[in-house]
Amino acid sequence: MDRFRMIFQYFQSNSESVMNGICGLLALASVKMYTCFDFSCPCLPWYNMAYGLGIMFVPPIALFLCGLILSRQSLVMLEEWRRPQGCRKKDLAVIRYMCSSIMQRAMIAPVIWIIVTLLDGKCLICAFSSSVDPEKFVGFANASLVQVQQLLAKVPCKDDELMRNNTSRKAVSRYLRCWSQALGWSILLILIVAAFLACWLRPCFNQATLLQARHWSNYIDIEQKIFEETCCEHSRLFAHKCILHFFESMRQEMKLHSFSLPREGEGAEGEENLLRDITDKDQVNKLLKMWYYEKPPLNVSQATQRHPLGRDQCTQYKFSQHTGV
Repeated sequence: MDRFRMIFQYFQSNSESVMNGICGLLALASVKMYTCFDFSCPCLPWYNMAYGLGIMFVPPIALFLCGLILSRQSLVMLEEWRRPQGCRKKDLAVIRYMCSSIMQRAMIAPVIWIIVTLLDGKCLICAFSSSVDPEKFVGFANASLVQVQQLLAKVPCKDDELMRNNTSRKAVSRYLRCWSQALGWSILLILIVAAFLACWLRPCFNQATLLQARHWSNYIDIEQKIFEETCCEHSRLFAHKCILHFFESMRQEMKLHSFSLPREGEGAEGEENLLRDITDKDQVNKLLKMWYYEKPPLNVSQATQRHPLGRDQCTQYKFSQHTGV
């Protein structure tokens, strides 16, 4: 049990590992979905292309959106991009780095789906069987133009009565499958070469900028997590204090039912310290507004440390513009 707890804490503290795991699962899911999918081309001249290209590109779009939805870092990046300027300047290099890493991970599963469909060849055969030049194949020489279009549309359907005895069906199918697999292997090779060049040429560029962007993107993510955890802890203490006040007001009635209640003032000082002197709803709302509109500057020196509700000159001026205080 302790081992699972340690693994959970590791993934909880490392958003990159979580995102990499999610992308890996989506990639495996995309391959499994395609192998389990019952591909049935309509074998109609005007529907083959829509069906084939739809199967090739619609699921990757859904997988890409799932990758963005499941990525916690995408929400953090959008919040950082849309937040008011305040006393903390926005670093566009950090936002670009976060966007780039999110897009790269979210694109893994869609690219795998497209490559698998191209290597299999069924989608491209279904989509472009009607677009093949019939003069390249002998079996369509004596047919009219309408018959040729109907025959070509039925190339993906090997069990169709019109195509059972047609010798050109296999030739058209092999021709399109050859192009599909060549395109699939080409895309895979281009991606591998691009990844190779990115890994080997990265040291040739300025590493300081990359390290800074990576550091502050991790900082933004961790800061948001710690803020949410601190809010949850404060909410728990706040709720506990409110419940104690409720029971304190009902002390006489509780005594009649033989309930043991804490003495007045017992533990109050410790709880006030844990609540950080934020003890009413208006203060909490003001604090949350200040966090959104005026995040503190990235300077933790003693000179800049202030109480959250004690505004400095920059915060007091800009925060009043948003809240009217």
